[in-house]
Amino acid sequence: MKSDLFATKNMAQPPAAAGMTLQNAKSIKYTVNGEMYARQGAMVAFRGNLQFERKGQGIGGMLKRAVTGEGLPLMSVSGQGEAWFAHEAANCFIVDLEGNDPLTVNGRNVLCFDPSLGYEIKVVKGAGIAGGGLFNSVFTGHGKLGLVCEGEPIVIPVATQAPVYVDTDAVVGWSSGLNTSLHRSQSVGSMIRGGSGEAVQLMLQGEGFVVVRPSELTPEKNKAH
Repeated sequence: MKSDLFATKNMAQPPAAAGMTLQNAKSIKYTVNGEMYARQGAMVAFRGNLQFERKGQGIGGMLKRAVTGEGLPLMSVSGQGEAWFAHEAANCFIVDLEGNDPLTVNGRNVLCFDPSLGYEIKVVKGAGIAGGGLFNSVFTGHGKLGLVCEGEPIVIPVATQAPVYVDTDAVVGWSSGLNTSLHRSQSVGSMIRGGSGEAVQLMLQGEGFVVVRPSELTPEKNKAH
């Protein structure tokens, strides 16, 4: 049988060392030898002797779900084998954390990660407990983190004298050392007249970077349009 379908770039490679690699731009392959974590429902294929179990989020995760309806629903994957992960054909990226660079990530953008990483769901400082996208997952330690992004991400440097303002529906993640607060960029008069659609943003200050996706709409809203 012959087809471009069977091009080398589309073929699953033989098992390699344990851990995370990019299968292609839309999926991540994880060679499991022990345990790893992934978002629930993200597995698209596996081979070997693997078990998939729901993983609880703890009190912080339950609070986040109660306030925002969002969360970071996780599963543990244990055993020996290979698993492939993807989410709605979004672009995939691997971030290698080196211990001294915690990363704050929106839960919707987490695909999978090494068990050596610590994570905690936290309220974004300066953002209170109202509104969407104000709870995020903070990852710490040494290990790899697999992320997804709808479209090509935009990475914006943040400098002390040049704060960056991002839409809470578009933000993917940022350097955890940045200071955050809410910023209102629309006058009360403008809001009364119908508004600009850009009333409040998340302001980030300090030294680091922020990652945003090229869309303010959630996947659910995209399906409705």
